[in-house]
Amino acid sequence: MMKWGVFLTTFFLTWFLVPDVHAQEEVSFELKLSKEKLGINERLRAEFTMNKDGDNFTPPAFDGFKVVMGPSQSIKSSWINGKRTFSKTYSYILVPAARGRFTIKQATIEIAGETYKTLSKTVEVTAAVDKPNSEKTADDVVDENLHLVAEISKGNPYLNEAVTVVYKLYVSPNINVTNYRSLDSPKYNNFWSQDIPVTKYTAQNGTYRGRPYRYVVLKRVVLYPQRAGNLEIEPLSVEIFVDVPTNRRDFFGGRIYTQTSKTVSAGRRTLSVKALPEAGKPANFGGAVGDFDFKVTSSKKQLNASESLQARVEVSGKGNLKLFQLPEPELPSALEVYEPEYQENVRTNISGMEGKVTNNYTVVPSFRGKYPIPSISFSYFNPKTSKYVTLNSEEINIEVLEGPAGSGISTPIAANTNKQLVVPTGKQFHFIKLRPNLTKIGTKYFFGSNTFYILLLAPVLLIPIAVFSFKKREAIASDVEGNKIKRANRLAKKYLSTAKKELGHKEAFYVALEKGLHNYLKAKLKIETSEFSKEKITSVLEDKGVENTDISGFISLLTNCEMARYSPFSDVQMQQDYEKASEVISKLDKQL
Repeated sequence: MMKWGVFLTTFFLTWFLVPDVHAQEEVSFELKLSKEKLGINERLRAEFTMNKDGDNFTPPAFDGFKVVMGPSQSIKSSWINGKRTFSKTYSYILVPAARGRFTIKQATIEIAGETYKTLSKTVEVTAAVDKPNSEKTADDVVDENLHLVAEISKGNPYLNEAVTVVYKLYVSPNINVTNYRSLDSPKYNNFWSQDIPVTKYTAQNGTYRGRPYRYVVLKRVVLYPQRAGNLEIEPLSVEIFVDVPTNRRDFFGGRIYTQTSKTVSAGRRTLSVKALPEAGKPANFGGAVGDFDFKVTSSKKQLNASESLQARVEVSGKGNLKLFQLPEPELPSALEVYEPEYQENVRTNISGMEGKVTNNYTVVPSFRGKYPIPSISFSYFNPKTSKYVTLNSEEINIEVLEGPAGSGISTPIAANTNKQLVVPTGKQFHFIKLRPNLTKIGTKYFFGSNTFYILLLAPVLLIPIAVFSFKKREAIASDVEGNKIKRANRLAKKYLSTAKKELGHKEAFYVALEKGLHNYLKAKLKIETSEFSKEKITSVLEDKGVENTDISGFISLLTNCEMARYSPFSDVQMQQDYEKASEVISKLDKQL
């Protein structure tokens, strides 16, 4: 009896004190907001939490807000004293679209075959607050720690003076950049431009707005403004892929990072370009701006008639060497002058063009005597001193020792008279043969010969061939659809022939493909599409009645051409893009 009493006591204590792990827990599904009143410059976190797993989650419309992140899903599950706890949450980060009172309506979820709904909640959006205290997202962290800046060497240059633009990406030590790709490159309208390739992306230490940063030079370009006034430099836009640290730790205590992408732009910059001063401008000024040396030289000072010499007009130094014309010498009329051969040895570095340009004149004297090459002048504008400089060459005397005597009059003529002297070479006269090797022509007559009958019957034999050819051409001409397809295929091959030759060479292939696509639109629409953005090309094609699917295909090919400069592309992808380009051009040609 004693044993049974102890057993019954233990049973009842266990029944009342130990929880029933099989008891059914009540389902809960609710909306939690980080705050119910916020400024228009703050962010709102909305969390939909349930204590049992469900399916077919449907969020509300979020009227009055813009979703900048989400939905992000998190699940928590644990066992405590034999009891399981479960929580599943869908999170959204919202930004107010305007001031006022907005209602976040019901969300729905299906749990165990039944539908559950959250309660609606009202949020009040006020004016902007001084210190937003909403929780920062990965995008917030990137906005604060990533900056693309266009650094300009000079904001108010003279016309045709070199300006250097360096695009630097400043990155705070708080985040890590993993990769980037260019989205939109500036066109530099009203500028002569030259890219300075960046061969290696090296991180350097620097400061941005007084804070320590690392920076990488993404792009360098040298510009020469081609007109005075306020000239705008279009922004460079790139997509940056970033690893952002979170407050969570992994099993070993290391910080967990989340990856996000951010499109950053260098912003538009405006140069105030000064016109060259009119005061003191020389009459022979040809637009040279920089710091130059000038000389005229001759390869020979003495020669015979019908021999040649080289007269060189050379400008060297630093400035807009490719953007002006060299002065022309005035030579005596007794000297035959050929068109000059232009040579340039110019390199463009971070500070501008540097080197020399030369005109080589081939000169041939016709008569003996002494001929002076008069001094000529070259003028340029030096932006450092804001003054014009005129340089004069030395006079050169040419002496022709042997040759026929001239009239004694040597009048200077311009070098571009385009006269040419035919210089005799080899034997000038040949003897006429006194005993030619002549053969007697036969006495056969043409009429009645085999050739006569063949030519007589040939038109009769050609009649059935001509009839057959005419019917064949008529059948081909009547096949309108087939002719359109053939013409479109020939057109595609014409514009993509260069790209096909470069298959397997990524950069050359996509450069040729992009050029072929632009040349096709240029030929069909009579416009310079290389100066258009993708949005402008889309607008033009829509105005021409091209279907949206074909427009999207054309724009996606242009996007691939841009991405291929910075991203790896396989041979298979290149072959697919080539076939797609041929198909798109064929479809566009039918509609245009």
